[in-house]
Amino acid sequence: MPLITRAVCLASALLFASTAWANCECGYTVNGTLYTELVESDFLHIKELSQSGWTAQTYTVNPQLSRGAFGKNANPKQIAMNPLKSRYDWAGQGINGGDAGAQVIVRGGKPGKDNMIPMGEIDTNRTDMLYGSFRAGMKLTGSPGTCGAFFWYRNDSQEIDMEFLSHQFNKTSHPVNLVLQSEASIAAGYDAAHTSAFQVHQLPFNPSGGFHEYRFDWFPDRVEFYADGVLLDTMSGEGVPSTPGHMTLSHWSNGDPNWSAGPPSQDAIMTVNYAKGYFNSTDPQRAKDFKKRCKNINEPNATCEVPEISQPPNNNASAKTFFFSQQHNMTNNQTIPSGNPNTVQSGAWSIRASLQGLSTILLLFSLVLFLDWWS
Repeated sequence: MPLITRAVCLASALLFASTAWANCECGYTVNGTLYTELVESDFLHIKELSQSGWTAQTYTVNPQLSRGAFGKNANPKQIAMNPLKSRYDWAGQGINGGDAGAQVIVRGGKPGKDNMIPMGEIDTNRTDMLYGSFRAGMKLTGSPGTCGAFFWYRNDSQEIDMEFLSHQFNKTSHPVNLVLQSEASIAAGYDAAHTSAFQVHQLPFNPSGGFHEYRFDWFPDRVEFYADGVLLDTMSGEGVPSTPGHMTLSHWSNGDPNWSAGPPSQDAIMTVNYAKGYFNSTDPQRAKDFKKRCKNINEPNATCEVPEISQPPNNNASAKTFFFSQQHNMTNNQTIPSGNPNTVQSGAWSIRASLQGLSTILLLFSLVLFLDWWS
């Protein structure tokens, strides 16, 4: 058999091996519910926000529209990336000192002539999220006078909020405000507190004392809220959103004594060490991609369960939460930013893919030997 023919056969074997299925190609499950997409951002090891899948927002809201004594001025200057010094560490001070992660800042002191309070907000680049499980590791500020928020947003009547008012934190009170913004809250003067989709829950820890995971799972008929993996509340009814949107992390103040209060007397920092979303997409191209990569949902490891945390993400062990994007071949055809040095691109083989590729190579190699003997 000519040498070139053998080479072609072996090259074909390697090609088939490299396109073998990956793990999790059909998606990720949370308590038995399947989601086809993911966004994972490890802010402990990212130097540039632009490399994370998130974008700093720029906008202004005047005092009248902000419904406070002051307006809000969101700009990228109030977002500071402060990664750890080593890719192998998972807790400690960042390269600029202080808590490591993405720092979302509210500037303190008396506002300037524009009567605006500088604040920070970041949104995911993906805006096609429809139902899913969303979570973030956060440490809130201890400076009174701000509102720190982790939420999903479509518009003012389609919004899921977990909000923290720093002036409410003291030795005996550590509340989180759980909110579904809806048509009812707009009718109440943009005040969800006068609707059934508003609950205040006392946490067994001070949100400004360390990092904790805050999470909400959004279904067509309800939203479940969690803190450190413990269910806080379930909301249902007409306030549950039904259209696609994006994740947001925001830290602001407008001087409203009934909500954010403030402004803070000094710069206030909310630090985020990670954010993750497992969701379904309304993008038609993503639906086509799913059908292409998910050959058989009943295959072993075709779906992967999302691990839950067992303790707050504070020290070097517990802060190392699980990322599919940092494992071999678990994010095939997912939109994974390349800015994290710990990210493993989906080209790496999984054990299953390697075995499938090896069997293909052995089969074609046997064919080469047969043709060589036959000729």
